[in-house]
Amino acid sequence: MKILLRSFLIHLITIIAVTKILPGFTYTGGIKTLIIGAIGLMIINWLIIPLLKIMFLPLNLLTLGFFTWAVNVVAIYFLTVLVPQLKIIPYFFQGAEINGFIIPQVELNILMVAILASFLVGLISHVLQWLVK
Repeated sequence: MKILLRSFLIHLITIIAVTKILPGFTYTGGIKTLIIGAIGLMIINWLIIPLLKIMFLPLNLLTLGFFTWAVNVVAIYFLTVLVPQLKIIPYFFQGAEINGFIIPQVELNILMVAILASFLVGLISHVLQWLVK
């Protein structure tokens, strides 16, 4: 029970953080949608991602593990299908300059937003799991 609650809270915080950081990953419906999304992300991480990793194993071996990002993108897509209130939408990034480092303006399509969202979900959830242990 403790493991389920910990996993639920990590996924809930992850979804909240990603929707705040990435404007192309949005939700409607308030906290109820976030709770359902966290439960959906838990189910996807426990059931679907291991199956996808087995399916993509030959391609993952050929690319020396680089193709793992595709599994995470498919998982984010499944999450948006499972919870229709979570949406991936294209948006225009205005660009930024931080201490002389310039990030140019770019228009992100749905695939790019899904890739960024999967990267952020993986990064934030792994950092939170590391902090909890």
